[in-house]
Amino acid sequence: MARMFDNIAGNYDFLNHFFSLGIDKIWRKKALKMLDPKKHRVILDVATGTGDFALQAMKNGLQPSRIFGVDISEGMLEVGRKKVKKAGYENIIELKHGDSENLPFESDTFDAYVAGFGVRNFQDLDAGLREMYRVLKPGGKGIILEFSRPHRFPFKQAFGFYFKRIMPAVGKRISKDPRAYAYLPESVDAFPEGQEFLRIMQRCAYSDCGMKRLSGGIATIYWGHK
Repeated sequence: MARMFDNIAGNYDFLNHFFSLGIDKIWRKKALKMLDPKKHRVILDVATGTGDFALQAMKNGLQPSRIFGVDISEGMLEVGRKKVKKAGYENIIELKHGDSENLPFESDTFDAYVAGFGVRNFQDLDAGLREMYRVLKPGGKGIILEFSRPHRFPFKQAFGFYFKRIMPAVGKRISKDPRAYAYLPESVDAFPEGQEFLRIMQRCAYSDCGMKRLSGGIATIYWGHK
């Protein structure tokens, strides 16, 4: 998995924004609005990739004193560190190599965590959710943004064609790893979305869980508390 993301790191941001028509930026903004600037000062960005969520948090009205981003792909992190340096946030944002299912932090460390489009890649979903819960402070909040499957016409039909035909074809031509963009629709199909995912969060000890579907169900924001 790490090697696949290393291979596409150079084109990852371009392809993400291209495939989502830039809507992924709006989704992140909506997710971050669910955090409280007064309460959520120390934030963890799980499966940070190239640091888009961490960087967006600096522009979204939040006032974080510290943000740590963690990812298994060193290639992605290198791209992200360059972006953080260019933006001038090196004193606040730190991107670290690490496994989201075995986080390199003490328990009760973070006021909140965000996880954008990475939870579906966990090998053991329960273990990953429990590990993110572990590092939250009591009362802390977890925000998860993930792709989901639209169920209504015409979103369902358009999404299926775009995700399973157009995206893999374009990804194959542009990225260095054609498998990566064939893997994306497969991982979305396999992900336990909606109420099923909320039940898993509750099973992993989260309380006050909820969700909000975005853009006709193409993506969903999930949240829960410790």
